[in-house]
Amino acid sequence: MNADESLAGRPFFCSWSGGKDSCLALYHAVRSGGKPEVLLTMLSEDGVSSRSHALPRPLLEEQARSLGMRSVFRSASWEEYEEEFVSALGELRREGIKTGVFGDIDLDPHREWVRRVCARAGITPVHPLWRRGRRELLEEFVALGFAAEIVVVNEEKLDGRFLGRAIDAGTVEEMEAAGIDPSGELGEYHTVVTKGPLFASEIRIRPDGRRRHEGYAFLNVRL
Repeated sequence: MNADESLAGRPFFCSWSGGKDSCLALYHAVRSGGKPEVLLTMLSEDGVSSRSHALPRPLLEEQARSLGMRSVFRSASWEEYEEEFVSALGELRREGIKTGVFGDIDLDPHREWVRRVCARAGITPVHPLWRRGRRELLEEFVALGFAAEIVVVNEEKLDGRFLGRAIDAGTVEEMEAAGIDPSGELGEYHTVVTKGPLFASEIRIRPDGRRRHEGYAFLNVRL
């Protein structure tokens, strides 16, 4: 984290997918002295599940409760996504939350998008994981005691048999053997975090079938 991105004493929201990278970014923001206030999650148009990870809203709300934070949701199509996101940032700023934490690692277009939309709303973006080694971050996530399961796979890059697998050393080795970067930074897979040092209690989830859509396989999960 850059010196000009100090979080000490500052209330912040975390752009929250429910997965490992946003969770690790939140962890480092808290360790840096920031005051965690809100998890901001974008939902699909119907407001039922998260836009990227397809996690049901009640599960995301349970994560927030265990983390001692408040959930803020916005529903949007991909076409409406940016305007709804900026609108949400504006509301948070009016509440006095002027800093946002994001889990991007090293994809410049993602970081530039974040900087642009935050500038529109007068929000200072912070990227605690930026330019750290992908494998290093994955190993740190596991070593800290966080637990996550794979809930989405891009079937062009990873076999659907990985759905439901825990992120651990064995899974990482198998993903590497399959020829992908096990960090999943390029969208090879998405996860849901169920426990770790920030959580007051474990989020117990149950599989509820599988589905496929536009080249992706999804594990439906519920509380």
